[in-house]
Amino acid sequence: MGHLTYLALLAGCLVVTAPLELVLRVRVYARWRRLLVAVVPEFVVFVAWVLYAIAQGHWDYSGELTLGVRLPGGIPVEEVLFFLVVPLCSVLALEAVRRVTGWDAGYPAQEAER
Repeated sequence: MGHLTYLALLAGCLVVTAPLELVLRVRVYARWRRLLVAVVPEFVVFVAWVLYAIAQGHWDYSGELTLGVRLPGGIPVEEVLFFLVVPLCSVLALEAVRRVTGWDAGYPAQEAER
């Protein structure tokens, strides 16, 4: 069961935040281009950073807490998923706060609805 720990934490993040799309109608998935603009730069930078850290011997991942599936460069599949899931959950949470509080977060509500 320990090898599923990392994956279980990611699944937990999704389980907690995914309903925000339906319950609060935050429309994160409907505005997929905006989501990509938010997630892709972070994804590229952090995957490159982790690959560099692995290559330099500064970073390692427990085989006991991961599935053991490594992508090129030695990065575990869970780590790649981390850089997709956590930003997605963050955007969902931010949009939920915007919806509930009316906070514009730096862009008008009309623009957010597109």
